[in-house]
Amino acid sequence: MCDFSLQHAKSRPAVVADKLVSHNFGRGTVGFKPVDDPIGDATAVCILPGTELAFDKSIKLRWSSDEGIQAFTTAIFRQRDKDKPSVHHDVLEMPDGQQILLTHLEEGQTATVLQLPAAPRTEQEAEEQKRAAYAG
Repeated sequence: MCDFSLQHAKSRPAVVADKLVSHNFGRGTVGFKPVDDPIGDATAVCILPGTELAFDKSIKLRWSSDEGIQAFTTAIFRQRDKDKPSVHHDVLEMPDGQQILLTHLEEGQTATVLQLPAAPRTEQEAEEQKRAAYAG
């Protein structure tokens, strides 16, 4: 399941080598869809925390002129504030450790799924990969 804000969209899990594009699913939510999906019938691609992504160009945000983010073309998908219902949980962690909300991404950016997280070996690793359970 994707973040609560995408529960209205059809979805599927991400796989290695997926070619994705950032897409506005409405209601102020930006997520990823397959590059070849039609805009009017887009499928949200749900990404597990710990998944590594490579963007085709420098990452850009919708409402910011922050040049610090634009130097990066790779990110790790994470979730934060899992204990807070009805907030956006999905973030991209940059190589320098800063996190940006996925919903702040500029639309139309393409990325490739490089690697999914390894299967958890401990209870702590399993908890880190667990998606937020709130449904809005």
